[in-house]
Amino acid sequence: MQTHQTTVDPSEIAKFEAMAAEWWDPNGKFKPLHMLNPCRLDYITSQIAAEFDRDLTGPEAFKGLRILDIGCGGGLLAEPMARLGAEVVGADAAERNIPVAQVHAEQSGLTIDYRHTTAEDMAAAGEQFDVVLNMEVVEHVADPLSYLTACRQLLKPGGLHICSTINRNPKSYMMAIIGAEHVMRWLPKGTHEWSKFITPDELFDLMRNAGLDPVDRKGFIFNPLTWGWKLSDTDLSVNYVTASLNPA
Repeated sequence: MQTHQTTVDPSEIAKFEAMAAEWWDPNGKFKPLHMLNPCRLDYITSQIAAEFDRDLTGPEAFKGLRILDIGCGGGLLAEPMARLGAEVVGADAAERNIPVAQVHAEQSGLTIDYRHTTAEDMAAAGEQFDVVLNMEVVEHVADPLSYLTACRQLLKPGGLHICSTINRNPKSYMMAIIGAEHVMRWLPKGTHEWSKFITPDELFDLMRNAGLDPVDRKGFIFNPLTWGWKLSDTDLSVNYVTASLNPA
């Protein structure tokens, strides 16, 4: 694979390579993502529908939209986008994720263009999308600004960028690292590095410096009583998601 300047961190990729086969096991190493996925999808679909004036109650609501899921993993977000009628490209720097995603999509009767590549390589090739989904990736790259700049270059003018990550504060350390990796053992120890977490204000500044126009942010809140997630307008203390536009 031809490689241009990249923000890929090889040590981060190795972590996810080791877990690739477990992507579609709801009780495996990606259990937290399976639990979070309905909440993520609610936010993603509502933002896309609002931006592109789509009716989510109709069939193939996203037909005609080209969507990139960067850091697609096993396809947990790419598949719902394809079911909604979008033309979907799923890209991941971890090579072992791609055949897992391809096989599951084929078994599900879905056509998704999965590629072992990076945001930088796709931007250099001139790829363009209506929507870029950038979920739980930015905290794993070596250079967030360069990475977000590549994501912006992948967007058509007026395109929508949706990015989620983890805040950096004592609570996020306790919840995302001590809680998720050491106590609940939802993730292997060392999956996250607290120093790479990004505060919402820092992320908005990075997006502006990358040429994006941030327009929204919400928190993902875990309720241990219902064992589920919900969106919050005010609590962005641990997991959160943002929407921004490419004004170019």
